[in-house]
Amino acid sequence: MAGPSTTSIIVPALNEAEAIADLVRALRGSAPWHEVIVVDDGSTDGTGERAREAGAIVVRHPYNKGNGAAVKSGVRRATGDAILIVDGDGQHRPGDAVRLVTRLDEYDLVVGARSAATQASMSRRLGNALLNRLATYLTDREIPDLTSGFRAARRECMLEFLHLLPNGFSTPTTTTLAFIKAGYSVAFEPIDAEQRQGKSKIKLARDGAKFFLILLKIITIFSPLKIFVPVSVVTFLLGFGYAVWTAVSQSHVTNSSVLLILLAVVIFLVGLVSEQISALRFERRQ
Repeated sequence: MAGPSTTSIIVPALNEAEAIADLVRALRGSAPWHEVIVVDDGSTDGTGERAREAGAIVVRHPYNKGNGAAVKSGVRRATGDAILIVDGDGQHRPGDAVRLVTRLDEYDLVVGARSAATQASMSRRLGNALLNRLATYLTDREIPDLTSGFRAARRECMLEFLHLLPNGFSTPTTTTLAFIKAGYSVAFEPIDAEQRQGKSKIKLARDGAKFFLILLKIITIFSPLKIFVPVSVVTFLLGFGYAVWTAVSQSHVTNSSVLLILLAVVIFLVGLVSEQISALRFERRQ
């Protein structure tokens, strides 16, 4: 039975000295957790020391590797049957932690889905809404919050996809899509997020393009036809439309239109091969 006593909490943290001690104490006071692990990702403000003083197990990176790398270190160090990932900035309410973990009796991954009103800024809300729509298209199911870092999962399931997780900030995105694609049961539990303490490590201008490229990578890993088919159809329509126009206006079909149609066929065939490779990846998993 899933519960706090069998759950390892993982808190990836980078320069979160303002919030980390209070967070650890609040988590430890909310339920009898199996362990609370803070992964100090190369902090320079004493984050690890404050977490240890508050009663957490501290895993320290000698330099900053990224949020995803911190999560992976925490999962490898954890000894509980379930894991709960909590951001180190104080946004997540310890009272919601037990609610997420108890749902692991029925689900393999439970994501804390933030209400739009409690998400940071308008630009962040719009960006998250776009990602949620794209993820919904990719998975054919409603995704209310793709990027929430507050999530509980069965540890053996998370270990299965550990090699797919990037070292940067797209770990929530990758784990959600991987669990759904693999046929695991995924639930989204409504939560309210608090105002973060300290400054956000994600910058829209710097990281927005990275998120987009990562999402394209994830699409090609899990559902390649979702991107290859639309591109192929658009290319074919352009080539066919241009061929019809030149045939009517110039009484011949140009090489450009033929090349566009051939390109559409090639893109579609590459998509089919990619889809087969993606299917084999999941069929051969242990």
